[in-house]
Amino acid sequence: MFPLEDAEMGAFTFFASALPHDVCGSNGLPLTPNSIKILGRFQILKTITHPRLCQYVDISRGKHERLVVVAEHCERSLEDLLRERKPVRYPSYLAPEVIAQGIFKTTDHMPSKKPLPSGPKSDVWSLGIILFELCVGRKLFQSLDISERLKFLLTLDCVDDTLIVLAEEHGCLDIIKELPETVIDLLKKCLTFHPSKRRTPSELMKDKVFSEVSPLYTPFTKPTSLFSSSLRCADLTLPEDISQLCKDINNDYLSERSIEEVYYLWCLAGGDLEKELVNKEIIRSKPPICTLPNFLFEDGESFGQGRDRSSLLDDTTVTLSLCQLRNRLKDVGGEAFYPLLEDDQSNLPHSNSNNELSAAATLPLIIREKDTEYQLNRIILFDRLLKAYPYKKNQIWKEARIDIPPLLRGLTWAALLGVEGAIHAKYDAIDKDTPIPTDRQIEVDIPRCHQYDELLSSPEGHAKFRRVLKAWVVSHPDLVYWQGLDSLCAPFLYLNFNNEALAYACMSAFIPKYLYNFFLKDNSHVIQEYLTVFSQMIAFHDPELSNHLNEIGFIPDLYAIPWFLTMFTHVFPLHKIFHLWDTLLLGNSSFPFCIGVAILQQLRDRLLANGFNECILLFSDLPEIDIERCVRESINLFCWTPKSATYRQHAQPPKPTSDSSGVRSSAPYFSAECPDPPKTDLSRESIPLNDLKSEVSPRISAEDLIDLCELTMTGHFKTPTKKTKSSKPKLLVVDIRNSEDFIRGHISGSINIPFSAAFTAEGELTQGPYTAMLQNFKGKVIVIVGHVAKHTAEFAAHLVKMKYPRICILDGGINKIKPTGLLTVPSPQI
Repeated sequence: MFPLEDAEMGAFTFFASALPHDVCGSNGLPLTPNSIKILGRFQILKTITHPRLCQYVDISRGKHERLVVVAEHCERSLEDLLRERKPVRYPSYLAPEVIAQGIFKTTDHMPSKKPLPSGPKSDVWSLGIILFELCVGRKLFQSLDISERLKFLLTLDCVDDTLIVLAEEHGCLDIIKELPETVIDLLKKCLTFHPSKRRTPSELMKDKVFSEVSPLYTPFTKPTSLFSSSLRCADLTLPEDISQLCKDINNDYLSERSIEEVYYLWCLAGGDLEKELVNKEIIRSKPPICTLPNFLFEDGESFGQGRDRSSLLDDTTVTLSLCQLRNRLKDVGGEAFYPLLEDDQSNLPHSNSNNELSAAATLPLIIREKDTEYQLNRIILFDRLLKAYPYKKNQIWKEARIDIPPLLRGLTWAALLGVEGAIHAKYDAIDKDTPIPTDRQIEVDIPRCHQYDELLSSPEGHAKFRRVLKAWVVSHPDLVYWQGLDSLCAPFLYLNFNNEALAYACMSAFIPKYLYNFFLKDNSHVIQEYLTVFSQMIAFHDPELSNHLNEIGFIPDLYAIPWFLTMFTHVFPLHKIFHLWDTLLLGNSSFPFCIGVAILQQLRDRLLANGFNECILLFSDLPEIDIERCVRESINLFCWTPKSATYRQHAQPPKPTSDSSGVRSSAPYFSAECPDPPKTDLSRESIPLNDLKSEVSPRISAEDLIDLCELTMTGHFKTPTKKTKSSKPKLLVVDIRNSEDFIRGHISGSINIPFSAAFTAEGELTQGPYTAMLQNFKGKVIVIVGHVAKHTAEFAAHLVKMKYPRICILDGGINKIKPTGLLTVPSPQI
């Protein structure tokens, strides 16, 4: 959108025609209210941008089918130029074919085939009427009422020269005859009665009358979109006189922001559309008792109820005052509107109230999203970073870890997913019209997908859903449509309602990263492996809960499939998904496991107190989940989880790295630089699914163990040493081999508890020299090491039964470590 500059924002309201309450569509569902239909169709108007057109900004739906439209508003109008004070009589400007069409009323919820007379040629007629009024200096049809005007316009079909008849009717034939021939010719081309013979706008632009005017105007080129193969800087030009530019700098920084941003901030600062309209008496309320009918029959039919005059169309535009917003932002300095992207000293731009901003950054997310000044700074910063995408991708990641401004969430998600290239050309090339077998299922699923949302429940929303889902199915012939894909599409479509190509591109990038092979025709092996790893994650982080759920037979297969197949979009409303995915997109493909465990932990007390039947009932209607707490705890769980503990054979293969040194990245777990690690000789090996299911605790790789033990190798691969750090040990290694094998070589810092004598017959831990140390490490990561996989799995399972959290097994056992030269051999005693 263009900057606000010296324009203002205005609002006007109207009512959509109400539908009968007792009528349903052919599918048995209530009819979609006309206001929701308008809401969906209105969205495309927001994409129409031109320097000489007022910009539509927003539309909101109120009670009783009321709609309020917000648009760029200029106080000076064509009427001001004509020095008249009356409102524009819109019917006078309608083309004859639009009038002849009349009012179309639908009786079903399905889109109906109907003629569409309105279009560019209809606008050409309207232009002709406006030009006529400008030439003669008066308005047309002032002496006729609306019905007579419409009748007169329709009778023009019978005349030879529309222009002459209009001039004679209004007594201005002499004025018309004095006009230049080029102007008369243009008026005749515009006021041609039959649309088929009327010129199009592009044809009119070639008319002689424009030959002298056109060179005076620089042709408007729509800015290149963010995700395009074209150069975004191709049309950038610098002013010839830089010094003059400095003199023209406007200190009204807010007016340099886009109209969309200003309106968003206006709402945050307490702006209320309905209140503004009530203050100007555009909306008038009546006491409910005054709206009752005089007679009411048993069947609900009423009589004697006068029509409320306030429900009639009033085309008055109310100017929205920006005083409250400007007052709220009065302490924001000019430098806040132009942050330095290379300054890493602060996450927030400097301003006169920078201390307040820093304090705001520590507040709960829901409060930050309502803070006007904070959101202004975040919007400006993200806007600049996104314009520099992909070159500023790392900085986008960094700032997204703090929070993502809701206004720019759609574009930010696309950047986090790495969307690039000519996405529109790719989307347009996909055949979305030819019928395919999944069409029927898509049609069934869409009317059930997040239909509480007005935008997604509109017919326009359904049509966009259909196209995006079908584009994904057609463009992925190796995958199939599974129920739940519609829910997965919903967040992307909502955020990019006017950009289907970007919604499709985001969805296409999201699925391979987090749901690789989930949509195979036979996905049972993928799902089963995923649920098994999730079960191990529950045991790893909350052994008590894991023990209880396993005892009552409440396994993840019964509740978690819709969670992961839809990445929680099937169980949470959109506003919670936005906050959840803001964080999800910063983690790798294992982060959803942590979200699942965090959800269970919020329900922990109720789950532990109930049996199988009660748990089934509990999950049939999931209780309220605190999403901010869920996100916070998910991050904590993710940071405690070794990278390889969530290894899956069927996960997306890691992308090759440019680092050929073989040294593993030491990037923090929760960061942009934390992709799924590439496979090495020390990585985890795939094991059969049945073997994976038999193990309660997860395995970790040898390279994870080396990282967590902070071991380094000497030049000649002798005794390894630990990195010198002041922090306490991150984990304890428990070697369960017999003492003889342990003495021959073991991991530095490990303790030896031989498996054969570790537990009593009752399953309790045998008291020994290292029992106290094991107890002291309860709550930290404990790695079980041996050379028999069955023994390490049993040892780990015993500890889980004893409610030891964060228990894991070294994949490949001690033999995986031997080739590294990292085993310690005790010095011989003298």
